[in-house]
Amino acid sequence: MAVILVVEDEPLIRFLLLDELVDAGHTVIEAASALEAVAALGRCDHLDGMITDVDMPGGLSGLDLMRLVTSTRPATSVWVVSGRDVRSEIDPGVFFLPKPYDYRELVYLVSERPHAKQVLATDQQRTG
Repeated sequence: MAVILVVEDEPLIRFLLLDELVDAGHTVIEAASALEAVAALGRCDHLDGMITDVDMPGGLSGLDLMRLVTSTRPATSVWVVSGRDVRSEIDPGVFFLPKPYDYRELVYLVSERPHAKQVLATDQQRTG
């Protein structure tokens, strides 16, 4: 399946999401902060997708991380999750899912990446 980087500072949320992704057959790399994610990106040659929370401890936010990944790895699918509505701050082609979210729904979106991008493009056209 896919190699997915999960960036979430809340351990329980991160572990539950990791379990669902692994159960769906994905290879998962985990990070508890954007800084840990940057280190993981430096070690990872291939990445299909990244799921990142927005508000995290440290000097970088999930939005900073999103910008880094979309600019340096444009083929990587990115999902931003947050308890705040940050849709106006995300890059084109990035999928937003508000917290709380259904873990299975997010795993489905990750598993159907091309479909998720098509849904996002359609939603952006409607709201744009």
